[in-house]
Formats: sequence, C-alpha cells, structure tokens
Amino acid sequence: MSQFQYHVYSLPRELLDTLIPRNVLNQVAPPTPPRPSSPPPSAPSAAGARACNVCLSASFADVNEQRTHYRSDWHRYNVKIRLGGGAPVSEAHFAQLVDGLEDSLSGSASSSGSETESDDVDALVSRTRKLARSPSPSENAPTGPQTPLAWFHSPPATQVGIYRALFSLQTPPTDYLEELKAMQSGGEYGRTWALFMTAGGHFAGAIVRVKRPDAEEEDEGVTRKGKPKRPKPEIEVLKHKTFHRYTTRRKQGGSQGLNDNAKSKAVSAGAMLRRYGEQALRDDIRNLLQDWAEEIDECERIWIRASVSNRRIFLDYDGAIIQKGDNRLRTFPFPTRRPTQAELTRCLNELTRVKISHLTEDALRAQDEAYLASLPKPKPKPAVPTPAEPEKSKEKPRQLSREEEVLREKWFRLLEMVHKSRLDALKAFWAREGADLGGIDTPVPEWADERGSTILQVAAHAGQPDVVQWLLEQAGADPTIDVPRAAGADEEDAAAESDASDAPRAPPSAGTRRTAYDLARTKVVRDVFRRAAAADPERWDWLGTEGGARVPSVLRPEMEEGREEKKKARRKGLKDRVREREAREKDAVKEKSPSPPPVVERVRAEPVNGPRKLGGSAGAAEGIAGLTPEMRAKVERERRARAAEARLKALSGAR
Repeated sequence: MSQFQYHVYSLPRELLDTLIPRNVLNQVAPPTPPRPSSPPPSAPSAAGARACNVCLSASFADVNEQRTHYRSDWHRYNVKIRLGGGAPVSEAHFAQLVDGLEDSLSGSASSSGSETESDDVDALVSRTRKLARSPSPSENAPTGPQTPLAWFHSPPATQVGIYRALFSLQTPPTDYLEELKAMQSGGEYGRTWALFMTAGGHFAGAIVRVKRPDAEEEDEGVTRKGKPKRPKPEIEVLKHKTFHRYTTRRKQGGSQGLNDNAKSKAVSAGAMLRRYGEQALRDDIRNLLQDWAEEIDECERIWIRASVSNRRIFLDYDGAIIQKGDNRLRTFPFPTRRPTQAELTRCLNELTRVKISHLTEDALRAQDEAYLASLPKPKPKPAVPTPAEPEKSKEKPRQLSREEEVLREKWFRLLEMVHKSRLDALKAFWAREGADLGGIDTPVPEWADERGSTILQVAAHAGQPDVVQWLLEQAGADPTIDVPRAAGADEEDAAAESDASDAPRAPPSAGTRRTAYDLARTKVVRDVFRRAAAADPERWDWLGTEGGARVPSVLRPEMEEGREEKKKARRKGLKDRVREREAREKDAVKEKSPSPPPVVERVRAEPVNGPRKLGGSAGAAEGIAGLTPEMRAKVERERRARAAEARLKALSGAR
C-alpha cells in the first residue's frame, strides 16, 4: 500500500488518463438494467371520466365498461405481473404475448371469469417470468465477487480502488471511469456531503465540503507580495453537531422503545427517563435537520448510519427534510464505531481517500487464475431420454392375499415373542398355531429378515436362554441344522461373539459350516446347549463338526459345582489380599503420623491466706507454651476463675 494518499476529487490528470476499469477477471461486467418502476396512476382527464390505475392508457366512459375491463385477461395479467415486481404492458403488447403463446388465450375480452381463463393467464404469467429469469450468454460468464470497492488499473503496476457508493445509482459499472473524471470538477458551488450517525443515544452530524469550487482553485497562486498562497484543505467541515440522550440501560443494550415493543411496557423511573430521552433525541435531530435544510438540499451525498428503528428519525414523518426514495442516500460501506465527531472525521477520510496497491500484471493474472480455479464447476445437464428408449416402469409390489397376510401376521407375532423372551405366551401360541406354521424346524421366511433359518437359530442369535432351553428340551428343535450363508454375516457374527466360552473356538471360514450354537453370542446361551448335550447325549450329534451341532464340550452338574467352588476360592483370595493391603496401608500411616502434643496437667491451686496476683505464677505461663491459642484461652479463663474464688475466700476469712 502506498504511503501517499490520493483524494478522490483531486486525482492527478496523468493518473486519470492511464486508468482502465478492472474487476477480478480483468473484464468489464455487463451493466444491469435498472428495475422498471411502475407507472404513476393516470388521473381522470375530465369530469366524470374513469381510468385504470394498473393498465396503461385505459380509460372508460361508464361504470359497466370499467367493470368489463377489470374482468378481462389483460387487466388480470397486469395485476399479477405488478405484484411480482414487473411492469404492466399495454394492450397491444399483451396481444403480442398472447400470439406468441402456443396455447393462445380465448375470450380475453369476455366478461366470464371461468377457471380455464384463469389457468391461461397463470400460464402466460409463468412463461413471462421464466423468460425474464433466463440468463443471457454474458451472464453465464464468471464475474468477480461484488466488493464495496471499484478497482481501476494503471499500467504497469498500480491499482486504484474507490468505493462504489460514491458513484450515482443510475451509473452502470462501465461508466464509472467517466464519472470519476467528472468528479474532479467542483463546479460553481463545489461538492458537499451530509453525514449523520446515531446509536445508543449518541448523535453526530456534519455538513462537509469535499470539493471546492473551480473558481477557488484557479485563484490559488501567489499573493501580492509574490509569496505562494497557503493551500486550502481538500476537506472542510462547514457545520457539525453532537449530543447525547439517555436512551439505553447501562451494560444492557437495546433501546427502551424496542424493549417496550418486545415485552410489556415497563413502569419504572428509569424506563420513563429513557422514553423521554428517546423522544428528546428524535426532536433534537429533526430540529437540527430543519435548521440545516438549505445545506442538505445542496448536498451531493447524504450518508446515514442508523438502525432500522432509528432510521425513522430521519425519514418517514410529516415535513421530513430527507425523502425516503432520495437517490443521494447512502449507508457507510464499512463498520463504524460510536457516533462522535472523531468517528465522522475517520469515516470521511475513509470514503474520500483512494486505495492504492501495486501488483504486476503477472500477479494479477495469477489472481485471476486462482479465482477461476476456485469457482464451482457447472453441473452437467441431465441427458434427455430419446423417444426410442422406453422408460422403465417401476415394479409394483405384489398384492398379498388374505391367507398370506394372516400367515405373515402369525410369523411376526412368533418372532416378537422369541426376541422379547415371552416364554409363556410362546408356549400357548405354539400349541395352537405350531401345526399351521409347519413344525418346530420349519425355515423362517426370507421376508422376515432374520439371522437364522430356524426358530432355534433366531433365539440363539437373539440371546434368549429360556427360549433356547425350551426349544431344545421340550419342543425338540434340531441343533444340527446349518445356518444359511449371507454376505457379510460371518464377519458380523465373529465380531459380536463373546470370549466367555470355556472351550476354544476357531473363527468361521468360508468352508466351515455353522449351526445354532455358532450364532450364540453369550456364555449363558452356550451353556444351555452344553447342558442339553450332557442331559441327553444320544438325541443329537452334539459334538460333531461334520453334520453335528458343533458343541465343543458338555456341561455336567458336577462341572458347574467345581466351577462355582473355583469362583468362590478366587473371590476369597481377592478379599484376603484386599484386607492385607489395607492393613499395610494403616501401619504405614501410623508410622508416618507425628507424636501427639504433650498433655499439660492442670495444677489445682492451693488455698492461701493472702491475696494472689491475677494470672498465676511464672511456672504456670511456661506450662501453656506448647498449646494452641484456643487451649491457652481456656486455661487462662480457668486460672482467673480460681484466682477470683481465692480472693473471695480470703475476704470472707478476714471478716
């Protein structure tokens, strides 16, 4: 950044002649057409004449003709376009739009308001809006981000940045350079600005001259004595004013008016003072604007920094000096601080001083390439299917019959009882519906989406030991049936298996068959299989791996008793070790604890015939040297009490 700061309205001619408009891509952005404003309502030309405030050049002789017009498609089209922010069209233009529509409107001049006509008008409005939104080829080209600064390039390596808010709203970006050159002329009266700030009860306002008249600049030269005249400052403050009113609570923020609108109206003394402060602030600002009315009318720009609620102080009231739609109104394009005179000066310097940078064309080109690389790539347009390719129709699910629905409902009820271990309900249900479902070893239907092909396998995988025990011992379920293979099922089951089994188990491989026991993920369920194998070893091939149930070992009652004894012995050993450790810790604490302080024996005072001094003898003072302050105070109180008793006895003996 250059140390020298140029003034926007006093740029050197040699710099202006070399400037080139530039954006991020070193291209001039296409000008955006101004939004068409709605035409003012046409007033009746003669007494008794009638006109439409929406449609252009539409006047009527009587009320009937006016009512007919209001029911026409032309009028309804203009109303909908105007509500959407567009401009109404004439009757001739509307006729051209109707001719260009494939399905032309019928009965546009008819007085009937049928639904068909309304649909036709909606179609025409939708098509018009779609054409208005369709981007032009120039809009598809990438443009730079919209920043508050407009940049100009001066070869070989100088860039000049000026705030866009300084230019007129009607000036397209392509004409910024021409307007910048026109700014260098102050005209007959010069260029003045009005700056106003208000926030938190503070107000600061000023009328400043940012460009002197051309006549004053020509007068600059030498004085009568031949000495050069002292140059006048480029910025001159003509009027300024600051004041403050109490409108916000300390460390709370927010005005009292906003708080009253959001909550119930407060009745405290502070709230009443703040309401008075807001009213006084509003009156002071409007009175100041009234005093500066002539200067404000001559200003080229009016800068206002205020919140939405405070902005109403300057606009939207009877007799307002500044109108709401004034093209001179601007907001500060950068953050501002508390409204003060110093802050106004800082903001004025920020607006009028040119931003200078020095980047070579190679550096600018590198910036452009980096920006183009950061732009998101356009999404590919979906391919339009050719008429020859018939669209694939979605397969509709097959409608189930009544019998199939009943069967599915039974299976769902059965599997729910298995998963929730409702054994009593399961026994009753199986006694009633078991034959209809096909027996205890019937495969579970695929649409049930269960892990396992039989009820026993489902119960083992769900971890329900009571259901597994009933199926093995009473229902007669076959534990040797293979589990069907499923993609990813082996890995999932292997990860979920518990390591609590007594017998070592090898991980399942691609060629290893699996049974209901392999689906059991807890030791409790596996022990049920082992107890069943010990209780009835001849019923099934429990221990076999080829065609058997793959149970690794049986579990007899004496084995369980021995396992329980081992557990008890292990628990007892743990308790003994805990007791020993606690005893060792207690002994270590006793060894490290300091010796208790010596106990001072209380010496009973011997009765004497004569009076004694308060506080006892010197030996007694030495006896309390090692005591705490509380114990010392207690001993002193006892000594004083004994001394008082001795004096009373001596007095009574003397009498």
